[in-house]
Amino acid sequence: MSRLDVTESFAGIRLPGHLHTQESLEFASTFPFRHSDVLLVTFPKSGTTWMQEILTLIYSSGDPHPAKSIPNWARNPWLEHIYFKDVLQEREGPRLLTTHLPQQVMAAALRKAKPKVIYLARNPKDVLVSYYHFHRMANFLPDPGSFNEFLLSFLDGTVHYGSWFEHIKGWLSCQEELDVLYMTYEELHQDLEGSVKRLSAFLGRPMQPGQINAIERHCSFTSMSKNTMVNCTLVPREIMDSSKSQFMRKGIVGDWRDHFSSQQCELFNKKYQQEIGGRCQQFQWTMD
Repeated sequence: MSRLDVTESFAGIRLPGHLHTQESLEFASTFPFRHSDVLLVTFPKSGTTWMQEILTLIYSSGDPHPAKSIPNWARNPWLEHIYFKDVLQEREGPRLLTTHLPQQVMAAALRKAKPKVIYLARNPKDVLVSYYHFHRMANFLPDPGSFNEFLLSFLDGTVHYGSWFEHIKGWLSCQEELDVLYMTYEELHQDLEGSVKRLSAFLGRPMQPGQINAIERHCSFTSMSKNTMVNCTLVPREIMDSSKSQFMRKGIVGDWRDHFSSQQCELFNKKYQQEIGGRCQQFQWTMD
């Protein structure tokens, strides 16, 4: 069943019914983690696919074969998606898992086993722009309307997956009790080699220079955009219509400047200061 027009509500947020049911969401919120698991957490359109590829290559010691032969949703399955139980196999060693869910949904399950958590954030203005274009192509998401209408919904936190502001504040609040590494999309752009080294150290997976070079080659935007295991060309057009927008559209930093008016920028900055203030000082992005 495609359920393209179905919206599920869970923990105060709306989610696409094509990917989620109440059963799958309850399953995610009570998932029995292992200490060896690695959980990637993002708000939508924050560089999730990029980090999934990097993690795949770290755990394959730079060998690109898994990333070129297995769809990324099978290599790094989403905890809350309908298919998760079927994709996740009982296997030895670390499991690479992904979620968009807010911290309050996952906190109790994570406290029990304390797996490694990687929280990847991105400048929210770029998130908004990328999410707007994704809504245009993803037929399991509602019509975004005009860019200004979508911006107002984003600021109100009424878009699918909820408020970006609440999402990042929630996951920042648990850094004392969980084993969390915070990174940004902007860091990956600025220094991919250094980012891979930080990740490998956090994960206890030391990498040799040649392996890091292989990750840099495979995880470039050009390489990933041509990889059918990543670029969503395997997804039927009735679900994701690439004629409206590409899944891997630009992969750059600062695209928001080509979309925001000065008034929209002022409105967004005011909301950002009210909600975030100095909480994200360690994150490398500029709001101006």
